[in-house]
Amino acid sequence: MPMSRVTLSDVAKAAAVSTATVSHALKGTGRTTAHTRDRVRALASALGYDGGSAVPRALGLAVTTYGYTDWNFAEVPFFSRSITAATVAAHRHGYALVTLPCAAPQNLWTALRVAGVVLMDSPADDHVAATRGVLDHLAAQGARRVALLAGPGEEHYTRACVAAYTEWCRRRGQLPQVVQNTLSPHPDGPLDRVLASPERPDAVFGIYDYCGRRALTSAARLGLRVPEDLLVVCASEDPSYAFCDPPVSTLSLAPDISIPAAVTALIDVIETSGRAPEPAVVPTRLTLRASSMRDRERRPGTDD
Repeated sequence: MPMSRVTLSDVAKAAAVSTATVSHALKGTGRTTAHTRDRVRALASALGYDGGSAVPRALGLAVTTYGYTDWNFAEVPFFSRSITAATVAAHRHGYALVTLPCAAPQNLWTALRVAGVVLMDSPADDHVAATRGVLDHLAAQGARRVALLAGPGEEHYTRACVAAYTEWCRRRGQLPQVVQNTLSPHPDGPLDRVLASPERPDAVFGIYDYCGRRALTSAARLGLRVPEDLLVVCASEDPSYAFCDPPVSTLSLAPDISIPAAVTALIDVIETSGRAPEPAVVPTRLTLRASSMRDRERRPGTDD
């Protein structure tokens, strides 16, 4: 999203004065009253007028907010990898990068003088295809009752994954079993109860970073072996899943590819006077590890 630049005429229109009056007020010249000068300067500042200087060599990265709460998005592997990838891409093109929550007001971005902003709260991932790919893999490994381990919220990502999972279950004649992690003092309780039930699932797909570890912990607590008794896949960018016991299969949204592509597209728009960029399709990555492999042949990671 390239930022529109505020002109002298914009300030004059907002202040209901001539452009000459705006120029005099900002420079402290001419015969403008103190009241007019202060009002024009305040409006110019609020609008983000930069005096007509050159296009700034800085970009913004607006990261998804979680409702209206403050949260440390940098500690989430997906966002930390996205921020790193965006920074590297911006620097490669000679731009600085400013990262703020998506809820940051427009005038803050203008005050920081960024030439454009990459929005990370505009979902464009094909969660349906990604979810279906994971579920098909689990079914191919012998799973007959797959549970979906979700988070406590109901944002777009969760809704899309749950909808894709529910439709997949319907087509296969399986009863959907969505387990929501809670924010209670005992967040593992819901999953423990499901895994201890007589008709327990034989596979779990967790759609948040922490879901894989919770599945392993619950399985160990209940005496279930992974992958023999329970297959596990987790949607995560956390590389440490490769070192769990057993190593956990992960679904990646490939921010190391998609985010640099978005940054490069934004720079192209900025430097070519707003020409629309070509759409780019980045596939997700399903990296297969021991937690979801029951056959003797441990295949390397594959792309979806």
